[in-house]
Amino acid sequence: MNMELKTKMTAAQAIVECVKREGISKVFCVPGESYLPLLDALYSESSIELISARHEGGASFMAEGYSKAAHKPGIVLATRGVGAANLSIGVHTAFQDSTPMVVLLGQVHRKFRGREGFQEVDLDHFFKPISKWAVEISDPERIPELIDRAFRIAQSGRPGPVVVSLPEDILPQEVEMSFGPKITIPKPSPSKEEIVSIEKILNKAEKPLIIAGGGVKLSQAEAELVDLAEAWQIPVVASFRRHDVFSNTHPLYAGHLGLGTPKKVIQTIQEADVILACGTRLSEVTTQDYTLLSANQKLIHIDIEHEVIGKVYPPDLAIIADMKKAIESLRMVGLNRSWSDWAKESNQRFREVSSLVVTESDAINKHIIHAMVELLESDTIITNDAGNFAGWLHGFYPFSEKDTYIGPTSGAMGYGLPAAIGAKLASPNKTVVSLSGDGGFMMTCQELETAVRENIPVIALVFNNNSYGTIRMHQEIHYPTRVIGTDLGEVSFSALAKAVGAQGYTVSTIEAFKNALIQALNSNTPSVIEIITDVEQISVTSTISSIREKSLKS
Repeated sequence: MNMELKTKMTAAQAIVECVKREGISKVFCVPGESYLPLLDALYSESSIELISARHEGGASFMAEGYSKAAHKPGIVLATRGVGAANLSIGVHTAFQDSTPMVVLLGQVHRKFRGREGFQEVDLDHFFKPISKWAVEISDPERIPELIDRAFRIAQSGRPGPVVVSLPEDILPQEVEMSFGPKITIPKPSPSKEEIVSIEKILNKAEKPLIIAGGGVKLSQAEAELVDLAEAWQIPVVASFRRHDVFSNTHPLYAGHLGLGTPKKVIQTIQEADVILACGTRLSEVTTQDYTLLSANQKLIHIDIEHEVIGKVYPPDLAIIADMKKAIESLRMVGLNRSWSDWAKESNQRFREVSSLVVTESDAINKHIIHAMVELLESDTIITNDAGNFAGWLHGFYPFSEKDTYIGPTSGAMGYGLPAAIGAKLASPNKTVVSLSGDGGFMMTCQELETAVRENIPVIALVFNNNSYGTIRMHQEIHYPTRVIGTDLGEVSFSALAKAVGAQGYTVSTIEAFKNALIQALNSNTPSVIEIITDVEQISVTSTISSIREKSLKS
C-alpha cells in the first residue's frame, strides 16, 4: 500500500493539507466558533487565501463562481445549522449546475448531540436532497480518507456539491494521519460499437443538430466541439445558460435554448431529424417545459452520468462517456455526406433574431448590451442574476470565447455579484462584469464590501426598475391589474456603493452609461453602475400594458 505522507497533525491541519493537495488556492467562508481550529490551520498555510464574506449565501455563490472559472472545486466553510442553512442556496445552485464544490461545516460537539444543542441540525439529512454526498466525520484519523473521497465524488461522474460536517471537538485532536497519492478522475470513452451505431444514424440524417451542454464545458472540450462541428458541417445549439459552450459568432452556431427562446431557433430544433445531445440533461428550460423534442426525431444522448440519460426523453442511442473523450471518438465517424446547407439555414435564422442593431426606439437595456460589446474585451467574464433584465443579455450579447459566461441554471436570485467575485479571484487578468436587477442585487449587495476589502475589482451593473419585475410580469399574465408584493422602494445603489468604498454611478442614458463603464474599467476598483429602467418595458418583447391588455381580453 502506497502512503505518500504519514505524519502527526490535528484534524483541522489535515483538512487544510487535503485542500492544498488539490491545488486550490482560494477558500470562502463566514467565520464561526465551531471551526476555529480550521481557521487557525488556514492562518498557517500561505498557499491558501481565505475570503471572508458578509453572508454565507454570498460565500457559497463565490465558491460556485470560482469553481466554474477555475475548473477546480469551490470550497466554502460555515458554522453549524444556522450558517449551513444560509449557504444552502449556493449548494442547490451547484447541484443543479453540476458544479464541483466541497462544503465544510462546523458541527455541534458530539457529546451535545441529540439534545437540540445550540444551533444543532442533522446536516446529513438537511443536505442529502441537494448534494451528491453528505457525511459527518466523527473519527479524526479518517479525515484524509473522507476528505479525499469528498473531492473525488464532487468531481467524478456528473460533478456537484459534497457536504462534510465536522464536530467541533474532533478538529483540534492530534493524531497520526496517512495521505495517499492523488487519485485520477476516470474519463470513460465510447466503445467502437457505439461509434459505429452513431455512424449508421448520421449517414441517414437529413438535418442533424448538436445540443451542447455543461458537460462539454466541464470537460473543457469546447475546441474539440468546434473541430467536430466544422468537420461535419453540423449546426450547434447551446443548452440553458451554457452560452459560451460554442462561439456565438461562429457560422455553425444556431442559438441558445433558454427562457424566451425565439421561435426561429425553436423551429430549427423541431425540424432536425437527429439530435445529438452532448453533455446536457435536457432540462425543463432547455426543452421548453419538456415539449421541444418529438418521437419522430432520433436522439443520441451522450453524458458522463448514466442517471441523466433517459430521464426526460428515451434515447435511440445512449452513451456514457466523458465529453472530451466522446467528441474525440466522434471524429472517427465516417460520413458520406455534408449538411452545410442545413447549417447555413440554421445560422441564418439565429442571426435574424439576434442582430444587435439598435435604434432610438429600443429599450435602454438593448443599448446597454450594444455598449458592452463595443467596450468590453471578448474574453470578459459575464455573470448574471435571475430576472427579466437577462433577456437582453441572453438574446443579444455574442459570447465568442469559452469561459466567458457564468449564470445559475437554478435561477437563483442574488447570484451575480458574489459569483463575479469568485470568478475574478480565479481569473484575475480578465475583466469580470455582473448583471443584476435591483431585486436580486439587494439580496447579496453586502458582498460589495467584501470586494472592496479584498481589492477584487469587479463591475456590477444593476438594472433598477423598483420592482420584482419577472413576478410582476406573471401577475399581469394571470391576474391582470391585481399587483401585489412586487413594487419596491427607491434605493440609490451608487450611494450604497460609495458607502462601502466602491465606485458608484447612476445613469439613465446610454451616453452616461458608456462614460461610467469606461471609468469603471479604468479604475481597477469595485464599481457599481446603476441603470435606471422603466418597469413598463418588462421584457425584450413585451410591455406591462400590452400584457395586461391581452390578459384582460382572454
